[in-house]
Amino acid sequence: MGDVREPLRDLIECGLPQALEVMGERWSFMILRASFNGLKHFEEFLSELGIARNILSNRLAKLVEHGILRREPCEDDRRKIEYRLTAKGFDLLPAMIALRQWGQKYGSEPVKEDPVLVDARDRLPIGPVSILAHDGRILSHEDLWLTRRIDLGRRADGTVAEPGAGLARGDVADLDAARKAPDRKSAAG
Repeated sequence: MGDVREPLRDLIECGLPQALEVMGERWSFMILRASFNGLKHFEEFLSELGIARNILSNRLAKLVEHGILRREPCEDDRRKIEYRLTAKGFDLLPAMIALRQWGQKYGSEPVKEDPVLVDARDRLPIGPVSILAHDGRILSHEDLWLTRRIDLGRRADGTVAEPGAGLARGDVADLDAARKAPDRKSAAG
């Protein structure tokens, strides 16, 4: 993946350990899956998942603390609480689907799911979760490369790539800052 290696001991510079701190155990994923399936109440999670009450309480509190779920009073009975997905929670959907597809493909037993996850318009099964380039190209592991921030957008042939519409706002800001760095050549080595 390039001539730059991630500092594997430096957990601060990697989002994976941070994600695993919040989501890194089975019940958190099962609660999230249940939330994506419309469950909102403590008792619903308890009966559907078969989870111990104390573990459910702990995991829900952790998901709320980390902004994955939010607690809200029920509209019809303000004494009851609902757990609702936040934008941060909905952003975990691609990761959840990728793990689900991986489990279907490589799990110890073949999985013939029913119901099947489909797109709402055509009612056909969704395709595999993919890694997309900034311009929408589907990438394989062979297309991935690690580079320093200062080298963002600099191609191997020396030309400069322009970000496509798929690049997030923060990534574009990083790219602009890297391009404006005072002494790019000496910093790049």
